[in-house]
Amino acid sequence: MYEKLAGMTGTAATEAEEFHKIYNVAVVVIPTHRPMIRVDHPDVIYKTEKAKFTAVVEEIAKNYKIGRPVLVGTTSIEKNEYLSFLLKKRGIPHQVLNAKHHEKEAAIIAQAGKIGAVTVATNMAGRGVDIILGGQPPEGFLEDGKKDFKEKLRLWQKEHDKVVELGGLYVIGTEKHESRRIDNQLRGRAGRQGDPGESCFFVSLEDDLMRIFGGEQISRLMTFFNFPEDQPLSHPMVSRAIEQAQIKVEGFNFDIRKHLVEFDDVLNKQREIIYGQRRKILFIKESEKLRHLVFQIFLEEINRLVNNFFTVNEVLNEDNLKKLVDEINFIFPVSYNEIKDLVEVKEVKKLVDFIFQKIKEAYLKNEKKLGPLWQEITKSLLLNTIDYYWTKHLTAIEDLREGINLYGYAQIDPLVAYKNKAYMMFEKLLADIDFEFVRRLFKIEVNFNPIEENLGRKQTPMIFQSASAVNPFEAKTQPDSQPKTLASQPIIKKHKLGRNDPCWCGSGKKYKKCHWPN
Repeated sequence: MYEKLAGMTGTAATEAEEFHKIYNVAVVVIPTHRPMIRVDHPDVIYKTEKAKFTAVVEEIAKNYKIGRPVLVGTTSIEKNEYLSFLLKKRGIPHQVLNAKHHEKEAAIIAQAGKIGAVTVATNMAGRGVDIILGGQPPEGFLEDGKKDFKEKLRLWQKEHDKVVELGGLYVIGTEKHESRRIDNQLRGRAGRQGDPGESCFFVSLEDDLMRIFGGEQISRLMTFFNFPEDQPLSHPMVSRAIEQAQIKVEGFNFDIRKHLVEFDDVLNKQREIIYGQRRKILFIKESEKLRHLVFQIFLEEINRLVNNFFTVNEVLNEDNLKKLVDEINFIFPVSYNEIKDLVEVKEVKKLVDFIFQKIKEAYLKNEKKLGPLWQEITKSLLLNTIDYYWTKHLTAIEDLREGINLYGYAQIDPLVAYKNKAYMMFEKLLADIDFEFVRRLFKIEVNFNPIEENLGRKQTPMIFQSASAVNPFEAKTQPDSQPKTLASQPIIKKHKLGRNDPCWCGSGKKYKKCHWPN
């Protein structure tokens, strides 16, 4: 929907095909600001997951001992917590990141480059913080002349140089993701802005990716050479085999997304038409344009109704004629005899023109009588009708989408079936909108100033009679010239005195001992 589409990311190169095919956007790789000197080791493969995690803990312990910062990436919170448990058993202090406390985690990841730091994290996408070797530098400026700041900066520089000496940040991946892009995001935490760094991925044949794609050949190879469980297999050929498995999964996921886009495009085209109509109606200012639009809808609907009548009913008997008159009366009141004369001579055009002329006259009469109010009523009705039927249509399309794949069993392409069905449903939607609008417009009644009318009506005062045998609490009103309706009559609560209540005459006696009826 945008004229220009662009973005920037460090990991778009592996998705270049998808960007081109779906968005028609080329991916251009911009060289790094400083030469990238990170060392990416070939993947290390173990037979079992247990052996893999044991090796990962050993690798972390080895680097922790010399003070080198380590960042470990896992594929799930479950694996994250399992590795944390193993590190605790080994007595290695570490930080765990699993996207539960965002602000706290941003601070942790910022300090992941300190000497001896071990950080275990789930997917590293979108953390938005550079891991600076030696930790986050002190905030401030040399110009401030503060001794404590200079001292802090000196200590940080010393720690930074020590980490650089140790080889920079070491990134360990505990499993290969389905997408190479996510692996690259994890790797990319090290070796930024020309810093030194290393990365290595530890893989087991029990990992989901290896189990589903391409793990059998490597498994047979390891069994053939009788590899011990804790003996790793590391070779560029194996790394290429894993990469090929990832490319397969990426292609599969791309096909799913492309398929979804093709389905979405069908509804999107319909959405553009409906929203275009709504926008056109909303921003119509001139009464002539609105009048032209309304007349067009009425003319199409009358043509459809009359032509359908003559096509279906070859015999023009009394019952069929009555049905036609009833249908026309739903749109606009017409007399039976006028329609009968035109139907008998089978003058379709004259019949359409006759009904349309009556509608035009009625519309112009309302426009003259109500002015801008009639335009607002027309626009409001049209928009409400569109909104109501469009909402129903979206629900129906969603239901269609859920079951359309079953067409595949009948050797019919689900996308083709979906397009055909959706087109027919859209045609019906447009017909339903016109049908509803033309049958409701002239049913609207407008009451002029109902508030002023009610305020202008005289309020009748209540009159109480003097003491008598008649209960004085029953209020009587003066006769009014206006006819009384139930809605306009005030509701008066009648109160019946109890025997022990004070008498209404004011004597101070109880009612039963004073005016109580004998």
